Amino acid sequence: MSLAATGDVNLRMIDPVDNCRQLLALIAPPRCLFCGLRPHAAAVNTVEGCCPGCRRDLPWNLEACPGCALPSAGAQRCRRCRERPARFDRAWTAFDLAEPVHASLLGLKYRARFADGRVLAQLMAQALRDDGRALPDCLLPVPLHWSRLMRRGYNQAQRITRVLSAELGVPMDESLLRRRRRGRDQIGQSAAARRANLRGVFEARGSLQGRRIALVDDVMTTGATFDELARVCRRAGAVDIEVWAVARTRLA
Repeated sequence: MSLAATGDVNLRMIDPVDNCRQLLALIAPPRCLFCGLRPHAAAVNTVEGCCPGCRRDLPWNLEACPGCALPSAGAQRCRRCRERPARFDRAWTAFDLAEPVHASLLGLKYRARFADGRVLAQLMAQALRDDGRALPDCLLPVPLHWSRLMRRGYNQAQRITRVLSAELGVPMDESLLRRRRRGRDQIGQSAAARRANLRGVFEARGSLQGRRIALVDDVMTTGATFDELARVCRRAGAVDIEVWAVARTRLA
């Protein structure tokens, strides 16, 4: 089954809610998500809800290994990635997992603060455009198990991916990847334990033959989730796999 045939690929459409938000922004510029100030409309720096000063001071992950997104002088591939490359081709995150980004991600994940997710995803999209990188054919959010989705009511990775899809003009598929079993909580687990916990957890419910894809999540910790998903996507035919996250923890 091809991506085009799934019927789940997002297309950019006219959104009346978004249009209303843009109109309100002209009348009363939104307050900055991070400092709470309301800058002049011309100073919002193209991202609604983030003033130029806060944007400048955010913990951007500027010099990072392209294989694991951990800090690396000159943005060169680190020794660990050279000796033991991941199953995906490249990793990129917009930020280090530090304040105020960390608090915003926690708000999105556990308190349904969707405005935080929207602003962070728009900042991601702006950084990707500024980087001038070639964009993939489609975006795939990291899936949640149905039981966790029912309890939380939403998938934070899906929320982020929807904004990226609209901002970058890259289609997304929300249903191609499925989490077959829940598995144990990954928080506090070592990289080896995470890999063992995730083995066989995911499946692809369609073909990715010849596709260049980007897997999207809120946080990249050890990369084990992305690595297992990349294995599944390779088997489904993906020829190039990037992994994107809002932030990268330094605990790997």
